[in-house]
Amino acid sequence: MNWTPYYTGTGTVPELSPTLPAPPPWRAPANRDHSGTNGQTWKALLPSPAGTYQPDPGLVEAVNAALYLRRPLLLTGPAGSGKSTVIEQIAAELRLGSVLRWHITSRSALTDALYRYDALGRIHAHNVRAIDHPGASGTGRAPRRSARTTLAARAARATRDDIGDFIQLGPLGTALLPGSTPRALLIDEIDKSDLDLPSDLLDILERGHFEIPELARHSRSRVTVRTVEPGISHELHNGLVECQEFPVIVLTSNGERDFPAPFLRRCVRFNMPMLTASTLTQIVEAHLETVDDDTTKTMVDAFVDRLNRGESLAVDQLLSAVHLLRGNHVQDEAQRMRLQELLLQGLGRA
Repeated sequence: MNWTPYYTGTGTVPELSPTLPAPPPWRAPANRDHSGTNGQTWKALLPSPAGTYQPDPGLVEAVNAALYLRRPLLLTGPAGSGKSTVIEQIAAELRLGSVLRWHITSRSALTDALYRYDALGRIHAHNVRAIDHPGASGTGRAPRRSARTTLAARAARATRDDIGDFIQLGPLGTALLPGSTPRALLIDEIDKSDLDLPSDLLDILERGHFEIPELARHSRSRVTVRTVEPGISHELHNGLVECQEFPVIVLTSNGERDFPAPFLRRCVRFNMPMLTASTLTQIVEAHLETVDDDTTKTMVDAFVDRLNRGESLAVDQLLSAVHLLRGNHVQDEAQRMRLQELLLQGLGRA
Protein backbone atom coordinates (compact mmCIF):
# COMPACT_ATOMS: atom_id res chain seq x y z
CA MET A 1 0.00 0.00 0.00
CA ASN A 2 1.39 3.39 -0.98
CA TRP A 3 0.15 6.67 0.40
CA THR A 4 -2.44 7.84 -2.14
CA PRO A 5 -4.40 11.08 -1.67
CA TYR A 6 -7.86 9.79 -2.57
CA TYR A 7 -9.33 13.00 -1.15
CA THR A 8 -7.72 16.16 -2.56
CA GLY A 9 -9.84 18.84 -0.91
CA THR A 10 -10.37 20.63 -4.25
CA GLY A 11 -13.93 19.49 -4.91
CA THR A 12 -12.82 18.10 -8.27
CA VAL A 13 -14.59 14.87 -9.24
CA PRO A 14 -12.26 12.43 -11.03
CA GLU A 15 -13.28 10.88 -14.33
CA LEU A 16 -12.98 7.37 -12.89
CA SER A 17 -14.26 6.39 -9.47
CA PRO A 18 -11.25 5.58 -7.27
CA THR A 19 -11.04 2.12 -5.69
CA LEU A 20 -10.25 2.45 -2.00
CA PRO A 21 -7.72 0.00 -0.54
CA ALA A 22 -8.80 -2.92 1.63
CA PRO A 23 -9.15 -1.82 5.26
CA PRO A 24 -6.77 -2.96 8.00
CA PRO A 25 -7.60 -6.51 9.12
CA TRP A 26 -9.21 -5.33 12.36
CA ARG A 27 -11.39 -2.70 10.62
CA ALA A 28 -13.22 -4.80 8.02
CA PRO A 29 -16.87 -5.56 8.84
CA ALA A 30 -17.27 -9.04 10.28
CA ASN A 31 -19.04 -11.89 8.48
CA ARG A 32 -18.96 -10.27 5.07
CA ASP A 33 -17.20 -10.99 1.81
CA HIS A 34 -15.68 -7.94 0.13
CA SER A 35 -13.84 -8.02 -3.17
CA GLY A 36 -10.48 -6.33 -3.11
CA THR A 37 -8.55 -4.88 -6.03
CA ASN A 38 -6.55 -8.12 -6.27
CA GLY A 39 -9.64 -10.29 -6.61
CA GLN A 40 -9.35 -11.81 -3.14
CA THR A 41 -12.00 -11.47 -0.46
CA TRP A 42 -11.28 -9.57 2.72
CA LYS A 43 -12.98 -12.09 4.98
CA ALA A 44 -10.50 -14.77 3.93
CA LEU A 45 -7.69 -12.47 5.05
CA LEU A 46 -9.18 -11.37 8.35
CA PRO A 47 -7.56 -12.61 11.56
CA SER A 48 -10.19 -13.01 14.25
CA PRO A 49 -9.74 -11.32 17.64
CA ALA A 50 -9.53 -14.80 19.14
CA GLY A 51 -6.57 -15.68 16.96
CA THR A 52 -4.62 -12.45 17.34
CA TYR A 53 -5.06 -11.65 21.03
CA GLN A 54 -1.96 -12.25 23.17
CA PRO A 55 -3.05 -12.71 26.83
CA ASP A 56 -0.75 -12.36 29.81
CA PRO A 57 -0.09 -15.72 31.58
CA GLY A 58 -1.68 -14.31 34.72
CA LEU A 59 -4.80 -13.44 32.74
CA VAL A 60 -5.04 -17.03 31.47
CA GLU A 61 -5.00 -18.23 35.10
CA ALA A 62 -7.66 -15.68 36.08
CA VAL A 63 -9.94 -16.77 33.24
CA ASN A 64 -9.65 -20.42 34.23
CA ALA A 65 -10.31 -19.57 37.88
CA ALA A 66 -13.48 -17.73 36.85
CA LEU A 67 -14.56 -20.69 34.70
CA TYR A 68 -14.01 -23.21 37.46
CA LEU A 69 -15.85 -21.07 40.04
CA ARG A 70 -18.55 -19.89 37.63
CA ARG A 71 -17.88 -16.33 38.73
CA PRO A 72 -17.74 -13.16 36.61
CA LEU A 73 -14.26 -11.99 35.64
CA LEU A 74 -13.63 -8.30 36.38
CA LEU A 75 -10.79 -6.88 34.27
CA THR A 76 -9.35 -3.49 35.20
CA GLY A 77 -6.95 -1.52 33.04
CA PRO A 78 -6.59 1.51 30.80
CA ALA A 79 -8.62 1.94 27.64
CA GLY A 80 -7.22 0.02 24.71
CA SER A 81 -5.40 -2.60 26.79
CA GLY A 82 -7.39 -5.48 25.26
CA LYS A 83 -9.89 -6.10 28.08
CA SER A 84 -12.94 -6.51 25.87
CA THR A 85 -11.11 -8.84 23.48
CA VAL A 86 -10.65 -11.50 26.17
CA ILE A 87 -14.27 -12.65 25.95
CA GLU A 88 -13.93 -13.15 22.18
CA GLN A 89 -11.06 -15.57 22.71
CA ILE A 90 -12.88 -17.38 25.53
CA ALA A 91 -16.02 -17.81 23.42
CA ALA A 92 -14.02 -19.07 20.43
CA GLU A 93 -11.92 -21.59 22.37
CA LEU A 94 -14.88 -22.93 24.36
CA ARG A 95 -17.29 -22.81 21.38
CA LEU A 96 -19.83 -20.71 23.25
CA GLY A 97 -21.27 -19.02 20.16
CA SER A 98 -21.44 -15.30 19.47
CA VAL A 99 -20.64 -12.91 22.30
CA LEU A 100 -23.51 -10.94 23.85
CA ARG A 101 -22.58 -7.35 24.71
CA TRP A 102 -23.89 -4.83 27.20
CA HIS A 103 -22.11 -1.48 26.92
CA ILE A 104 -22.61 0.52 30.12
CA THR A 105 -23.34 4.24 30.31
CA SER A 106 -24.40 6.45 33.20
CA ARG A 107 -28.04 5.89 32.15
CA SER A 108 -27.83 2.08 32.01
CA ALA A 109 -30.34 0.23 34.19
CA LEU A 110 -30.50 -3.45 35.08
CA THR A 111 -34.03 -3.77 33.68
CA ASP A 112 -32.86 -2.70 30.21
CA ALA A 113 -30.24 -5.45 30.22
CA LEU A 114 -32.83 -8.04 31.28
CA TYR A 115 -35.78 -7.15 29.04
CA ARG A 116 -37.75 -4.31 27.47
CA TYR A 117 -41.53 -4.10 27.33
CA ASP A 118 -43.02 -1.83 24.67
CA ALA A 119 -46.26 -0.94 26.47
CA LEU A 120 -47.07 1.95 24.13
CA GLY A 121 -46.61 -0.23 21.08
CA ARG A 122 -48.98 -2.80 22.52
CA ILE A 123 -51.61 -0.15 23.29
CA HIS A 124 -51.32 1.20 19.75
CA ALA A 125 -51.75 -2.30 18.29
CA HIS A 126 -54.80 -2.82 20.54
CA ASN A 127 -56.36 0.45 19.31
CA VAL A 128 -55.74 -0.47 15.68
CA ARG A 129 -57.53 -3.79 16.17
CA ALA A 130 -60.42 -1.96 17.85
CA ILE A 131 -60.82 0.29 14.80
CA ASP A 132 -60.58 -2.59 12.31
CA HIS A 133 -62.90 -4.91 14.26
CA PRO A 134 -65.31 -2.93 16.47
CA GLY A 135 -66.76 -5.10 19.18
CA ALA A 136 -64.12 -7.83 18.73
CA SER A 137 -61.69 -6.16 21.15
CA GLY A 138 -64.18 -4.96 23.74
CA THR A 139 -64.87 -1.52 22.27
CA GLY A 140 -67.84 -0.24 20.30
CA ARG A 141 -71.28 -1.81 20.31
CA ALA A 142 -71.61 -5.53 19.94
CA PRO A 143 -74.61 -7.87 20.21
CA ARG A 144 -75.20 -9.65 23.51
CA ARG A 145 -73.51 -13.02 23.65
CA SER A 146 -73.82 -16.19 25.63
CA ALA A 147 -71.26 -17.10 28.27
CA ARG A 148 -69.70 -19.67 25.92
CA THR A 149 -69.44 -17.11 23.13
CA THR A 150 -67.90 -14.57 25.53
CA LEU A 151 -65.22 -17.06 26.63
CA ALA A 152 -64.44 -17.87 23.01
CA ALA A 153 -64.17 -14.16 22.21
CA ARG A 154 -61.77 -13.64 25.13
CA ALA A 155 -59.65 -16.53 23.96
CA ALA A 156 -59.58 -15.07 20.45
CA ARG A 157 -58.57 -11.66 21.82
CA ALA A 158 -55.79 -13.24 23.86
CA THR A 159 -54.51 -14.95 20.74
CA ARG A 160 -54.57 -11.73 18.74
CA ASP A 161 -53.06 -9.72 21.60
CA ASP A 162 -49.64 -11.38 21.47
CA ILE A 163 -47.72 -9.70 24.26
CA GLY A 164 -44.60 -11.55 23.15
CA ASP A 165 -44.36 -9.24 20.14
CA PHE A 166 -43.73 -6.35 22.53
CA ILE A 167 -41.17 -7.94 24.85
CA GLN A 168 -37.51 -8.32 23.94
CA LEU A 169 -34.85 -9.81 26.16
CA GLY A 170 -31.73 -7.71 26.62
CA PRO A 171 -28.14 -9.02 26.52
CA LEU A 172 -28.17 -10.19 30.14
CA GLY A 173 -31.65 -11.67 29.83
CA THR A 174 -30.63 -13.53 26.68
CA ALA A 175 -27.48 -14.83 28.41
CA LEU A 176 -29.65 -16.29 31.19
CA LEU A 177 -31.85 -18.35 28.87
CA PRO A 178 -31.58 -22.11 29.47
CA GLY A 179 -29.22 -24.00 27.21
CA SER A 180 -26.83 -26.92 27.20
CA THR A 181 -23.79 -24.61 27.09
CA PRO A 182 -23.29 -21.23 28.77
CA ARG A 183 -23.42 -18.01 26.80
CA ALA A 184 -20.56 -15.51 26.73
CA LEU A 185 -21.48 -12.00 27.91
CA LEU A 186 -19.37 -8.84 27.93
CA ILE A 187 -20.41 -6.09 30.37
CA ASP A 188 -18.23 -3.29 29.10
CA GLU A 189 -17.08 -0.30 31.19
CA ILE A 190 -19.00 -1.14 34.36
CA ASP A 191 -17.24 1.79 36.07
CA LYS A 192 -19.29 4.19 33.91
CA SER A 193 -22.52 2.99 35.53
CA ASP A 194 -24.80 4.59 38.07
CA LEU A 195 -23.58 3.99 41.64
CA ASP A 196 -26.33 1.45 42.35
CA LEU A 197 -25.97 -0.75 39.26
CA PRO A 198 -23.18 -3.05 40.57
CA SER A 199 -25.26 -3.75 43.68
CA ASP A 200 -28.38 -4.33 41.55
CA LEU A 201 -26.47 -7.00 39.64
CA LEU A 202 -25.66 -9.04 42.76
CA ASP A 203 -28.93 -10.92 43.06
CA ILE A 204 -29.08 -11.80 39.36
CA LEU A 205 -25.47 -13.01 39.33
CA GLU A 206 -26.11 -15.17 42.39
CA ARG A 207 -29.45 -16.73 41.44
CA GLY A 208 -29.18 -16.94 37.68
CA HIS A 209 -32.88 -16.26 37.09
CA PHE A 210 -35.43 -13.46 37.01
CA GLU A 211 -39.13 -12.96 36.38
CA ILE A 212 -40.87 -10.74 33.84
CA PRO A 213 -43.93 -9.43 35.77
CA GLU A 214 -45.92 -8.61 32.62
CA LEU A 215 -45.76 -12.27 31.60
CA ALA A 216 -46.16 -13.73 35.08
CA ARG A 217 -49.65 -12.22 35.33
CA HIS A 218 -50.64 -12.79 31.70
CA SER A 219 -53.56 -15.08 30.86
CA ARG A 220 -51.31 -17.41 28.85
CA SER A 221 -48.69 -19.36 30.76
CA ARG A 222 -46.43 -19.84 27.74
CA VAL A 223 -45.37 -16.84 25.66
CA THR A 224 -42.69 -16.60 22.98
CA VAL A 225 -40.54 -13.47 23.21
CA ARG A 226 -37.77 -12.02 21.09
CA THR A 227 -34.14 -12.12 22.20
CA VAL A 228 -31.44 -9.53 21.66
CA GLU A 229 -30.20 -11.62 18.73
CA PRO A 230 -32.05 -10.73 15.50
CA GLY A 231 -34.52 -13.37 14.34
CA ILE A 232 -34.15 -15.59 17.42
CA SER A 233 -37.06 -16.09 19.84
CA HIS A 234 -37.58 -18.19 22.96
CA GLU A 235 -40.65 -19.52 24.74
CA LEU A 236 -41.00 -18.58 28.42
CA HIS A 237 -43.18 -20.31 31.02
CA ASN A 238 -44.95 -18.04 33.52
CA GLY A 239 -42.55 -15.23 32.68
CA LEU A 240 -39.52 -16.99 34.22
CA VAL A 241 -36.04 -16.77 32.69
CA GLU A 242 -33.71 -19.26 34.36
CA CYS A 243 -30.34 -20.48 33.15
CA GLN A 244 -29.19 -24.08 33.21
CA GLU A 245 -25.56 -22.97 33.02
CA PHE A 246 -24.34 -19.68 34.47
CA PRO A 247 -23.14 -17.46 31.62
CA VAL A 248 -19.44 -16.75 31.19
CA ILE A 249 -19.29 -13.05 32.08
CA VAL A 250 -16.39 -10.65 31.60
CA LEU A 251 -16.77 -7.18 33.09
CA THR A 252 -14.34 -4.43 32.14
CA SER A 253 -13.38 -1.32 34.07
CA ASN A 254 -11.02 1.53 33.28
CA GLY A 255 -10.39 1.96 37.01
CA GLU A 256 -12.30 5.24 37.25
CA ARG A 257 -14.21 4.29 40.43
CA ASP A 258 -14.34 1.84 43.32
CA PHE A 259 -16.94 -0.90 43.68
CA PRO A 260 -18.77 -2.11 46.81
CA ALA A 261 -17.17 -5.06 48.62
CA PRO A 262 -20.19 -7.41 48.15
CA PHE A 263 -19.85 -6.93 44.39
CA LEU A 264 -16.09 -7.44 44.36
CA ARG A 265 -16.19 -10.64 46.40
CA ARG A 266 -18.48 -12.20 43.78
CA CYS A 267 -15.96 -11.56 41.01
CA VAL A 268 -12.56 -12.93 40.07
CA ARG A 269 -10.50 -9.77 39.64
CA PHE A 270 -7.48 -9.17 37.44
CA ASN A 271 -5.54 -5.96 36.75
CA MET A 272 -4.20 -5.81 33.21
CA PRO A 273 -0.37 -5.57 33.31
CA MET A 274 1.63 -2.75 31.79
CA LEU A 275 2.41 -3.33 28.14
CA THR A 276 6.05 -4.00 27.24
CA ALA A 277 7.88 -3.64 23.95
CA SER A 278 8.02 -7.42 23.62
CA THR A 279 4.27 -7.82 24.20
CA LEU A 280 3.40 -5.02 21.78
CA THR A 281 5.67 -6.48 19.12
CA GLN A 282 3.86 -9.81 19.46
CA ILE A 283 0.49 -8.04 19.15
CA VAL A 284 1.58 -6.14 16.05
CA GLU A 285 2.98 -9.32 14.48
CA ALA A 286 -0.26 -11.19 15.20
CA HIS A 287 -2.23 -8.56 13.27
CA LEU A 288 0.24 -7.55 10.57
CA GLU A 289 2.52 -10.61 10.27
CA THR A 290 6.20 -9.77 9.83
CA VAL A 291 7.10 -6.35 11.22
CA ASP A 292 10.86 -6.45 11.69
CA ASP A 293 11.53 -3.10 10.03
CA ASP A 294 13.16 -0.22 11.90
CA THR A 295 10.08 2.00 11.61
CA THR A 296 7.93 -0.44 13.56
CA LYS A 297 10.56 -0.96 16.27
CA THR A 298 10.98 2.79 16.69
CA MET A 299 7.22 3.35 17.00
CA VAL A 300 6.83 0.48 19.48
CA ASP A 301 9.67 1.77 21.69
CA ALA A 302 8.28 5.33 21.61
CA PHE A 303 4.79 4.00 22.41
CA VAL A 304 6.07 2.09 25.47
CA ASP A 305 8.04 5.13 26.63
CA ARG A 306 4.91 7.28 26.54
CA LEU A 307 2.94 4.64 28.44
CA ASN A 308 5.63 4.53 31.12
CA ARG A 309 5.36 8.31 31.47
CA GLY A 310 1.67 7.88 32.30
CA GLU A 311 0.12 8.87 28.99
CA SER A 312 -3.16 7.23 27.97
CA LEU A 313 -2.85 5.41 24.66
CA ALA A 314 -4.64 2.44 23.07
CA VAL A 315 -3.06 -0.51 21.33
CA ASP A 316 -5.21 -0.04 18.23
CA GLN A 317 -3.65 3.42 17.80
CA LEU A 318 -0.26 1.76 17.52
CA LEU A 319 -1.63 -0.83 15.09
CA SER A 320 -3.08 1.93 12.91
CA ALA A 321 0.18 3.87 12.89
CA VAL A 322 2.27 0.81 12.05
CA HIS A 323 -0.16 -0.28 9.32
CA LEU A 324 -0.02 3.13 7.66
CA LEU A 325 3.60 4.13 8.19
CA ARG A 326 5.73 0.98 8.10
CA GLY A 327 8.06 0.41 5.17
CA ASN A 328 8.06 3.06 2.47
CA HIS A 329 4.29 3.61 2.31
CA VAL A 330 4.82 7.29 3.17
CA GLN A 331 8.14 8.44 1.74
CA ASP A 332 8.02 12.11 2.70
CA GLU A 333 9.58 12.31 6.18
CA ALA A 334 7.73 15.46 7.23
CA GLN A 335 4.41 13.96 6.19
CA ARG A 336 5.29 10.75 8.02
CA MET A 337 5.89 12.66 11.27
CA ARG A 338 2.62 14.60 10.90
CA LEU A 339 0.67 11.38 10.37
CA GLN A 340 2.36 9.67 13.31
CA GLU A 341 1.49 12.59 15.57
CA LEU A 342 -2.09 12.54 14.24
CA LEU A 343 -2.60 8.83 14.89
CA LEU A 344 -0.86 8.64 18.27
CA GLN A 345 -2.54 11.48 20.11
CA GLY A 346 -3.06 10.87 23.82
CA LEU A 347 -6.52 9.85 24.99
CA GLY A 348 -6.62 12.01 28.06
CA ARG A 349 -8.38 14.89 26.34
CA ALA A 350 -10.26 15.31 23.04
